[in-house]
Amino acid sequence: MASSTEVSQDIVPFIRIYKDGTIERYAETGVAPAGLDSQTRVLSKDISIISPSARIYRPDDGSITKGQKLPVLIYFHGGAFCIASPAEPMYHHVMNQLVSQAKAIVVSVDYRSAPENPLPAAYDDSWAFLQWVLGGGRGEPWLEEYADFERLFLAGDSAGANITHHLSLRVKKSDSGANTKIKGITLIHPYFWGKDPIGKEVDDIVRKAMVDKWWMFVCPSDKGCDDPYINPFVDEAPSLKGVGSENVIIFVAENDILCDRGKLYYENLVKSEWQGKAEIVETKAEDHVFHIFNPDCDNAHALINKWASFINQA
Repeated sequence: MASSTEVSQDIVPFIRIYKDGTIERYAETGVAPAGLDSQTRVLSKDISIISPSARIYRPDDGSITKGQKLPVLIYFHGGAFCIASPAEPMYHHVMNQLVSQAKAIVVSVDYRSAPENPLPAAYDDSWAFLQWVLGGGRGEPWLEEYADFERLFLAGDSAGANITHHLSLRVKKSDSGANTKIKGITLIHPYFWGKDPIGKEVDDIVRKAMVDKWWMFVCPSDKGCDDPYINPFVDEAPSLKGVGSENVIIFVAENDILCDRGKLYYENLVKSEWQGKAEIVETKAEDHVFHIFNPDCDNAHALINKWASFINQA
């Protein structure tokens, strides 16, 4: 048997590593080109002014008048820290839908993935990009022309929601924190976890073991699934009172193995000394990131509409 066919690790359903070092991301579905989306009339382009690169979106439907400023959303995609990108077709489709609904500028960040770049690489990349945007996004005409930096939002799904949480804490603690205000953060099916099972995790032994394996693959820490990066409720994790926004919306899905962690985050946030307004929205009979896998279903439309309303009303 050739070495290229001998499997070293199989991280179902995302990635396979062969003994010769070859990495196969078998959950990825290709690359969608940037440009004008004819259905939503949203224009996108890839930018690489700083590292990491990103894909930026803006409305191009004639609804934006000269000199009009738009809210800015920095988005972090999911994929268990090891797959996906802003150019992944399903993510590209959802971003087009959101921009069309919210009439906002969206910047979708392409942070580095594990295992080539183990954590905290994804956090460091995302923080570097956020700092660039906080500095005015210099060198990017769409931000310079259209962005209202007084209406700055952070959002992500799954691993991207985890990143969003950690960046919101970091903004508040940073040197620019006193002068920086994140208008709102959106956590969609956040990837939080822990060694001791809660809720449906207790009986769902198979999926519990899968999520344990995913985390240990991207973050081989001696703290395991109680590392503060993945478990925001352990003693050494930063207090949720440090969340750096006064508006937070959390989406969870009833059938998602991560659902109970999202609910626990909401409960702990509102019970903490954090001063803000939090809302949680549960979608019944749906599973993890259903809106990415099935973006044209009624529940996905409802989620995106609610998300767009949050951006426009926060």
